[in-house]
Amino acid sequence: MPIDPELVGKELPPLEYAYSTRDIILYALGIGAGAEPDELKFVYEGDLEAIPTYGVIPPFGALMDIVGMEGMDFNLAMLLHGEQYLELYRPIPAEGKLISYPKISGIYDKVKGALVEIDVETKNSKGESIFMNRFSTFIRGEGGFGGERGPDAGNEPPDRNPDCTVEMKTLPQQALLYRLSGDFNPLHADPSFAGMGGFERPILHGLCTFGFAGRAVLKSYCNNDPSKFRAIKVRFSRHVYPGETIVTEMWKEKDDYIIIRSKTAERGEYCLTNAAVWLNP
Repeated sequence: MPIDPELVGKELPPLEYAYSTRDIILYALGIGAGAEPDELKFVYEGDLEAIPTYGVIPPFGALMDIVGMEGMDFNLAMLLHGEQYLELYRPIPAEGKLISYPKISGIYDKVKGALVEIDVETKNSKGESIFMNRFSTFIRGEGGFGGERGPDAGNEPPDRNPDCTVEMKTLPQQALLYRLSGDFNPLHADPSFAGMGGFERPILHGLCTFGFAGRAVLKSYCNNDPSKFRAIKVRFSRHVYPGETIVTEMWKEKDDYIIIRSKTAERGEYCLTNAAVWLNP
């Protein structure tokens, strides 16, 4: 069997990650921050603060660690980043050294494919947990092995107009900026490679769109205070082309729970769905 369900619970090699204020600034620019005065603290080293969604960057390598491992025999071209969950236990330092501990936390049978979840806890040099991620990857064509279907996506918007909507224009070179934070997939830079994937031109990284949506909530409900941002979960539904406008719709269902959904203004297609942000008091 190409995908072995018995791998659930298997720990993957730890990932060490050292970063500086330059990396924090580069990431912030990669997700469009810095155009507004109240975002200067995310792109200038004077009183630099890390945008919470930077938490997906240090453990990103775990997403690829399943490729080629025993029990994970699949075509890399069939792998899609399906969902992302990030939970923060404290604000991310503006520089430092971190170590991430990944493990396979779930393998689900979606019939048309297999959903593989990887949980990654990231700690600082003192052993304190800073944040955790759950990377959910959908592997097309590897379903039908009789496993559990897994939990429903949830986080459906209520039947009313959004309580808040934020539009953010991306740059034509947005993907070229974002890739400098570590995701060098040619799908986001090489027109011929993007064409082989069925796209008219390179597309924006899903985690870049994720960062734009996170910024929208951070601005609208946290007054750009990272300490108020506790967790975010999204499903990657469709692609965004660099240069398009990301429209993030928000519904405040509880004081600490915001349902979100993002679409492109130009094509009206939802790129992030079944999404939410949880806040600290």
